[in-house]
Parts: sequence; structure tokens; C-alpha cells
Amino acid sequence: MTPTPELQRLRDALRTASGPDAPDARLDELAVAAAAALVGGAAILSYYGGAPRDLDVELKAPDDPVTAADHASNRAILDLLARERPDDPVLSEESEPPSESARTGRLWVVDPLDGTREFIDGLGEFAAMVGLAEGGRSILGAVYRPDPGILDIGFSDGGAWRARVRPEAAVDPEERGLPRDLRLESLRVPPRRGGPVRLVHSRSHRPAELDRLEAALGALESVPSGSVGVKCGLIAGGDADLYVHPVPYLKEWDTCAPEAVLRGAGGRVTDCLGERLTYGKSPPVQPEGILAAVPEVWSRVLPTVRHIAPGA
Repeated sequence: MTPTPELQRLRDALRTASGPDAPDARLDELAVAAAAALVGGAAILSYYGGAPRDLDVELKAPDDPVTAADHASNRAILDLLARERPDDPVLSEESEPPSESARTGRLWVVDPLDGTREFIDGLGEFAAMVGLAEGGRSILGAVYRPDPGILDIGFSDGGAWRARVRPEAAVDPEERGLPRDLRLESLRVPPRRGGPVRLVHSRSHRPAELDRLEAALGALESVPSGSVGVKCGLIAGGDADLYVHPVPYLKEWDTCAPEAVLRGAGGRVTDCLGERLTYGKSPPVQPEGILAAVPEVWSRVLPTVRHIAPGA
């Protein structure tokens, strides 16, 4: 299939950033993920800052809101994936899941609006996230934070990049959310410079595991944030060191794209027992939560986290 001009520009930007040796097929897939996240983010921005009544806020479950922006982003992402990868199954938070048999090979994993509560509150800690899993493993992903306009993309087996996206470019209807000029810079977890470990955690509550983590790591610096994608992006960019969420209800769409980006940037991402996260399960949960960190901190904290994992 001949790529659209917008996708071709994304692929060209990836080729420039990654060098001449990256296989074209890999760049094509990452370009599709990036394009899907960008069009989803453009749909989200069209609702951002609106009055709650205009967001059509509903509760799927207690403390689990969904809005018109979630649904608009979902439609935009699924439309693009249907056009560019019509034969591939898609697992999305806001759609009916594909059959179990369809999840065993290639599987696009989508969270159209991660951080809905923060979006409703007018905070910038939300993202459109699109990942691709193969054989039960995350292989690549794109996480787009429309506010402040940051796109993170990466391959799980190495290589991650960040681009600044002008908000006005991201909502240009003629471009379907895809900017004309995308400059990708290498994204790599920087070396730690000492000081307290910076723990990024939910803004809404104090982590129950904080006391045990402090016993293992010493004093911790608190970095509150919404969205798994934003949290992992903070670690990849050097603004946090550790994210741990030892709960049995995290979903595959929460982790697929962020895992690929942070792994590609040189971070560590596992469940709370130290095992690789898997995808294509039924139900689509991560039963042992998530542990994401810079490598040095991951190694130090894993023995403690194993004791507070859901399956411990």
C-alpha cells in the first residue's frame, strides 16, 4: 500500500532520525503508530478546556470516567488503523475486543485517552497511546501528549525519539492531525546524578507502597502525575526515576505503547515480579502490575517490589 503524503513525511522523519540501517517495514509500522496517536490527540484537543457538560462525562465504573473526547479519539485512531492496516486486529479501551484467537499474532493496542480524570480537570497529564504487540510482546509504540505537544515513539528492542508538536499543527483539519514538519530527537534515559529517587505516582492518592519503597531506597522525591504514558515519558526524559503500580487491574492498553517507548530509551519495564509484560490475554489485564524505572533503580527496588506484588 502506498503511504499517504502525511505518513510518508512521518516515515521520512523517522528515516532521518534512525539512520539508513533501520528496516523500512519497521519504520512503516512506527509511522502508523505515530500517525494514529497524533490524530487521536488532535481529536482530544478539540474538546480540551471545554465545560464538563460539553464533555458528556459518564462513569464506566466508580472512579473510571469516559468522555466525548475519549470516543472521538478512539474513532480517529481506529479509522486510521482500518485504512492503513485493515487486516490487523485492534484492542482498544473504548471498543469491543477482538476474538481471543485474533490476539495471538499482531495486535494493535490502543488507549485513546489515557489520563481521562486529568483531562477533565484541565491538567496536561493525558495522552493518546498506540502500541503494536507481536507474539504477546510489545514491539513498538507512540505516546502523544497533546498538551504540551510532545510525541514519544520507540521500538522495544532499542531506539526511541521525541518530537515537539505545535498544537495548531496538530489540529489542522487539512492534515488530519499530522504536522508538516516533525523533527525527531533521540530519547535516551540520562544517567542518574544522585540525590533522592524521584517516584512518579498518581496525583490522586499517596501510594500505599511508599513506606516500603523508602525503606529500600531512602528518602523519595514525590512526582505526582496522571497517565501511565506520561509517567513513563517522565522517566524516559530524565524527569523521574521510578514508577511502580502493584495492582491486578492495570490493562494492556495502559502499558503497551509506554513500555515500548521507555524500553527503547534504555529504561526497564516489567511487571512487579520482574517478568516481561504480555499482551493478547483474556481478560486483557496486567495481573502483576507494572514496574518501570531507570536501570539502576529498577535493580535496587525489584526485591522490595516483589513482596508487594499482587501475586506475592
